[in-house]
Amino acid sequence: MLFIKGPGLPLRAALSTYGRRQMATTVGGPVPPKRGLVRRYGGKLFLGLLAGGTGLFAYEVYNARHPPQQFDWDHSKKTIAILGSGWAATSLLKELDTEHYNVIVVSPRNYFLFTPLLPSTTVGTVELRSIMMPMRYITRFKERAVAFVEGVCNEIDTKNKILVVEDNSEIVGEVSKQNIPYDYLVVACGAENATFGIPGVKDYACFLKEAWDAKKIRTRLMDCMETAAFAGQTEKEVERLLHMVVVGGGPTGVEYAAELYDFLKEDLASWYPEIAPKIKITLVEALPHVLPSFSKELITYTEKHFAEAKMSILSNTMVKEVKQKELVVQNPQKEIEHIPYGLLVWATGNTARPVVADLIKKLSPALQNQRRGLVVDEYLKVKGVDDVYALGDASATKWAPTAQVASKQGVYIAGIFNQLGRINADRHAIMADGQDPNVVAAQRIKPFDYEHLGALAYIGSDKAIADLPGNVHIGGALTFWFWRSAYLNNLFSLRNRVLVAFDWGKKSLFGRDISRE
Repeated sequence: MLFIKGPGLPLRAALSTYGRRQMATTVGGPVPPKRGLVRRYGGKLFLGLLAGGTGLFAYEVYNARHPPQQFDWDHSKKTIAILGSGWAATSLLKELDTEHYNVIVVSPRNYFLFTPLLPSTTVGTVELRSIMMPMRYITRFKERAVAFVEGVCNEIDTKNKILVVEDNSEIVGEVSKQNIPYDYLVVACGAENATFGIPGVKDYACFLKEAWDAKKIRTRLMDCMETAAFAGQTEKEVERLLHMVVVGGGPTGVEYAAELYDFLKEDLASWYPEIAPKIKITLVEALPHVLPSFSKELITYTEKHFAEAKMSILSNTMVKEVKQKELVVQNPQKEIEHIPYGLLVWATGNTARPVVADLIKKLSPALQNQRRGLVVDEYLKVKGVDDVYALGDASATKWAPTAQVASKQGVYIAGIFNQLGRINADRHAIMADGQDPNVVAAQRIKPFDYEHLGALAYIGSDKAIADLPGNVHIGGALTFWFWRSAYLNNLFSLRNRVLVAFDWGKKSLFGRDISRE
């Protein structure tokens, strides 16, 4: 029985919040307050997402460690030979349906290298192996077994469709040369650094294109630091040793200079307090401005940022000779200057590799008239020879020689081979319908069309710039996080994403390693 005390007390007042709680307590305990859906189910939803994400991560890790059984080599099928293990070759291999073909990959290195983060490895922001993915991590997951040969292709015999390959490793067995036959050939071996015939470049400069280049730069950089710190070193020699020069104002050169500046500001200043303030960074560029492929606004933003960081940019400056301890240049006034240096990084253009240059000489000069690579048609087929395609830096096209272009070309060629494979498998059915398989192939295969997704570059101090479609040009700290997320997304494997993210976190917590080796 419930009683309401107080004669004449209005019912509304009696059923106040306090009254309702008292009534509920008397009848059957306290009534919990009403909660929204987020408060009621948010915790369960979070735990469910966490459990699902953990399970998916564990599933991906397990699959990555346990490759499946594969079909054996089928001699009744045609063979595709792929030269290289860079962006174009790796993208092609990942997308290629090996059910219809035998595939063999030839490369002097047995891994794919994520080159956009290569400058970061020279100072320890990211460890080198974090951006390397063994090619067998890809080949072992294809439907049909893919043969991989670590070696250098010295000659391409297009008449007999044979590759002449030689083992170039330090340990060579009894068999070190072999001839590899093919039906289709994809030349995706990239390019090598161009020296433009300048004396001394190969002898004294450090390139920044391969994994061993990054190792060499990292070792030489710390050599300069320790030698400059050696007791009794003259002031003039210390100044030379601590002058780091970068030749080339493209994305690679700018990003290396930016990483070097971060290393100086965040790490070297703490561990080498006596000599770190004397470190000088100079970027030499033959053109009027750095980053010529970016918008004018971002070029100005980058050059202003470099000036604030006290990194010198010598634009309109031509390198004439590289000596062991100094760089000979011609300044904008056409005068010769001598620039002493301790470390010189050469980050300029590309030129064709010997095997590509040799193939160009064998073909018609009327069709192959570019020294930087093989001239191809709208389907990326090499002009003047049948069943040979050229991708990435090994080709001479109207597009810039970037990782983005090479990757798109690899996916495109994989699509062509997949289409041809399906048409060949359905050949009898197509002919039964009164159609010519060659005509069907011509109708289905479209010319290569490249859609630019934008360009990114890191400029130091946790700042980056981005040239995006739609005339969007952005730069700053927020762009830096966009730069990081874009690069993480473009890494080819979960393993590499985890390792790179861990390296970034490790650098933030403990700093970069300053060991010489």
